[in-house]
Amino acid sequence: TPLVAAKRSAGREKEAIGVGGQALSLAFVLGATLSVTLIAFRYPLLDLMGSSVSGEDATGYAVDFLTIRALAAPAVFCISASTGILRGYLDTKTPIFILFVANVVNFLLDVALIVFAGLGPAGAAIATTTAEWISALLFLSVLAGKLPSADGELGRKEGSEGQKTVAITPSLSVPPWEEVRPLVVASSSVFLRTSILQLFLSTSAALAARGVDMPGGAAASISAHQIAIQLWMLCSFTSDALAAASQGLVADGIGRNNMVEVHDVSKTVLIYSAVLGSLLSCLLFLGFSTGFLLEFFTSDGGTQAALLEISALLVLSQPLNSLVFAADGVLQGAAEFPYQAKSMALSAFVAATCFLVLQASDVSNELFDVWSALICLQFMRGVTSAYKIVDDQGPIALMKDPSTQNVQY
Repeated sequence: TPLVAAKRSAGREKEAIGVGGQALSLAFVLGATLSVTLIAFRYPLLDLMGSSVSGEDATGYAVDFLTIRALAAPAVFCISASTGILRGYLDTKTPIFILFVANVVNFLLDVALIVFAGLGPAGAAIATTTAEWISALLFLSVLAGKLPSADGELGRKEGSEGQKTVAITPSLSVPPWEEVRPLVVASSSVFLRTSILQLFLSTSAALAARGVDMPGGAAASISAHQIAIQLWMLCSFTSDALAAASQGLVADGIGRNNMVEVHDVSKTVLIYSAVLGSLLSCLLFLGFSTGFLLEFFTSDGGTQAALLEISALLVLSQPLNSLVFAADGVLQGAAEFPYQAKSMALSAFVAATCFLVLQASDVSNELFDVWSALICLQFMRGVTSAYKIVDDQGPIALMKDPSTQNVQY
C-alpha cells in the first residue's frame, strides 16, 4: 500500500504500476511455496500443534482440512497484494464488494457441503478455498482493467473522458535490483513479522491444547482458546479498518510531502481507535456478563468455565489492541516495515519470557498464562510503535511541528 500510494501521489504512475505488478508476482511465488511446504509437512506440523492429543478422529479431520486449505495459499497472497494495491490508489470500496461476494459464495458452499453433503471440516475447507480463488480472480480482473472498480479509479471506468486506463498485471520479467529492492525489503519484513506473529499464535494454540489443568481437561481448554481467539480476531479486524485507511492516507501525504496532513490523519486514527477499542470492550463485557457469548458459542460447561477464566483479559485488552492496529497502519503508511519486524521479534521474546515466568509460579494456569502472554505481546507492540511514531528522527515525529518536516520515500 505505502509503496504504491507514495509513488502515485508523487506523480510517478509508471513506477506505481511496476511495484503493483512485482507485488502480484511475488505473491504467487510465495503462495505456491507455502502450499507445497504445508502439504509436504502436514503430518509433523499437525503433530507439533498437538493434534495427537485430541485423538485419531481429530487428526484425520485436521489432515484433510490442512491439505485442502493449503491449496488456497497463492490465492490468499494474491488477495492481500491486490488489496494493498487498491488501497494505494485510495480505493477501499472494491475490496469490500469482492470480499462480500466471496463470503456469500463461502456461506452457500458451507451449507451445501457441510449440511447437505455431510463433508464436515473437509467441506468447510473446500468452501473457503473455492471462495478465496474466486476472490483472487476478481481482484486480478479489476487490476487488469477487465472489470470496473467500485469507484472508477481503476479499470474501465477510469478510461472514460480521455483518462488513461490503469492496468496492473503480474510482472513476468525480472526487474533490476534497484527497482525491486524496496518491494523485497518491505515484503520480506512483512513476511518475517507475520511469521513471528503466526508462530506465536500457533504456539499459543498448541499450549492451550495441552491445558489438562482445566476442569474439562485439554478439550475444554483448546475449545475455550479457539472461541476467545475468534472473538479477538473479530475485534481485531474491526479495528484494522482504521489501520487500513491510515496506510493509504499517510503514504499519500508523505508522497506529496504534506506532513500536516500526515499528522492530522495519524492523530485522528489514534483517537478513533481508542474510542472503538473502548466500545468493543463494553460489548464484550455485556456479552460475557449476561452469558450470551457463552451460550452462543457452546453449551459445554467445562468450555464455558475455561472461557470465563480468560474473559477479563479479552475484555480489558480491546483498547490496547485497537491502538496497536492503528499504530501499525500509521507506521506501514510510512514504510517502516523493517522496524516493525524487529519490534515484533522483541515483543514476542518478551511475551514468551512472560509466559515462562507465569508457568514457573505456584498458581500456574496454562490457558490463563497463554492469554497473559498474548496481552504482553500486544503491550510491547504498542510501546515500540508509540516510540517510533513520536521519535523526532522518525518519519512521523508526531510531537514535532509538521511544518518543519520534509519526508520522502
